[in-house]
Amino acid sequence: MAGRIEDYALIGDMQTAALVCRDGTVDWLCLPRFDSHAIFAGLLGTEEHGFWRLGPAHAPDDQPPAATRRGYRGDSLVLESEWDTPRGTVRVTDFMPPRDGAPQLIRIVEGVSGRVPMRSALRMRFSYGRVVPWVHKHEGRTVAVAGPDSVWFDTPAETYGEALTTYADFTVAPGDRIAFTVSWQPSHKEPPPLPEPEQSLEATEDFWREWVEHCTYHGPYREAVIRSLITLKALTYAPTGGIVAAPTTSLPEDIGGVRNWDYRYTWLRDAAITLSSLLRTGYREEARAWREWLLRAVAGDPENLQIMYGIAGERELGEAELDWLPGYENSTPVRVGNGAAHQLQLDVYGEVTEALHLAHMTGLSRNDYASVLQVKLIRYLQKHWQEPDEGIWEVRGPRRHFVHSKVMAWVAVDRTIKLIESGDADGPLEDFKRLRDDIHWDVCEKGYDKERNTFTQSYGSTELDAALLLIPQVGFLPSDDKRVIGTIEAIQRELSTPDGFILRYPTEGQHEGVDGLPGDEGAFLACSFWMADDLAMIGRVDEARKLFEKLLSLRNDLGLLAEEWDPRLKRQVGNFPQAFSHVPLIDTALRLTASGAYGG
Repeated sequence: MAGRIEDYALIGDMQTAALVCRDGTVDWLCLPRFDSHAIFAGLLGTEEHGFWRLGPAHAPDDQPPAATRRGYRGDSLVLESEWDTPRGTVRVTDFMPPRDGAPQLIRIVEGVSGRVPMRSALRMRFSYGRVVPWVHKHEGRTVAVAGPDSVWFDTPAETYGEALTTYADFTVAPGDRIAFTVSWQPSHKEPPPLPEPEQSLEATEDFWREWVEHCTYHGPYREAVIRSLITLKALTYAPTGGIVAAPTTSLPEDIGGVRNWDYRYTWLRDAAITLSSLLRTGYREEARAWREWLLRAVAGDPENLQIMYGIAGERELGEAELDWLPGYENSTPVRVGNGAAHQLQLDVYGEVTEALHLAHMTGLSRNDYASVLQVKLIRYLQKHWQEPDEGIWEVRGPRRHFVHSKVMAWVAVDRTIKLIESGDADGPLEDFKRLRDDIHWDVCEKGYDKERNTFTQSYGSTELDAALLLIPQVGFLPSDDKRVIGTIEAIQRELSTPDGFILRYPTEGQHEGVDGLPGDEGAFLACSFWMADDLAMIGRVDEARKLFEKLLSLRNDLGLLAEEWDPRLKRQVGNFPQAFSHVPLIDTALRLTASGAYGG
């Protein structure tokens, strides 16, 4: 059985990522890319679907022991786990070196004290646990082959095969260092080079140390901000600049339910807000790479803008269900691909335009086509902003006139007006100003409930939506506007959990709700950070700080957050780690630091 979601650590090479449990088991790894088939899919099934456990030897019927302590080595993505056993202490260092060639997962076992018996158990299964590869020796190396894929296993330890699993049993004493490496290579190519674990470890540490040095934030929440930034960098696909929402699929928003989605793609919304956080903390190169990715993905066809693409800009992300996987804690179906790719979500235009605007304001070199694209997007909005859409939460029910979507359409027009006024784009300025005014009037007239003094989820509805918390943050209305304050207070009353965290919108249990799905979900962490931001903006800074620090306490021991927090089960749920949780963490830390609203 897989561990709790918060029991996992992230390691990665900015092309793919692995999840390592407290007991030393790698339960998730897709090779060679984030969106490739998994060779370890035990996270969504059982050990029969692939895993790699490395830790102190234990009796066959015993639960593998959890590490006594673990942590990242400094400001890096190098994981260290230590076990104190009756026979001594042992350390395992896990990492994936940033690469140009074959992807590698390297694990180095080091004896600290005593003599500790160890075991490596490697069960490779291709195609999300469905395919058993042909495992054999090739010039002294172990290789697993199935179809187009080959995985190479290198170690000086003696290995043997049993029950379709590759084992190594060995003992480490103080000073012993034994490395294990898994490398991927297309099966028709020559074997990948022999790994150099110690040199790769040094290079990986150097990479992260140098990258972190560019961070311009030095406030009281630096530890949390740095870990979030490293996580966001790890979710970036280095060859193209695309950013995945999370490295996993089908980790449930509702344990045992059907709200299980594939997040290994680039949502324009998530990537845009990620870039905004990176820009605010000094990382321009990532913004430049993402802008180039955006221009390639959209190409000359802005009227058919998708809400998400593959990490190299692929448009077809057809959704399928893997019926041979029982799902994380029996949460089915397990999905790959994402059928929401072709939804209409008008808010995306606002997020993309806001990211381009921020890049321009922070001095990113001008790109003429980016300016042309921005104007083209507004011309599209001129024709379509009055249409209903699926909205930020990608509802699978009927389209609605979502208020947040209209607000973000206003943002897109507003930021483009500023670009034209700066002289860096050409466009019908007066037409766009009239359009901006029309959208603003429409939202305030049709999306506002005067009797309750709150904006609503959609035109004509009485339901609330936490995305409304973004209204003052994007400048649609000032934070001291009575309608803004009323909306914040209404969301606190109607969408708060007993712990004070924020739900996205009301759900209907086993009945189909506004999103077209049965079941409930946890508190959406991004929305809870947005609430902290809003509270600070309306002067309730002490309350904002307390909420923010309560949210920080939900992170796992390594500083990582999933998408949601289940207030009943007191555990993280949803895909992990989630960019859409770590981005607002950074933004709220910046806001509270600027306001002086922090303890100590």
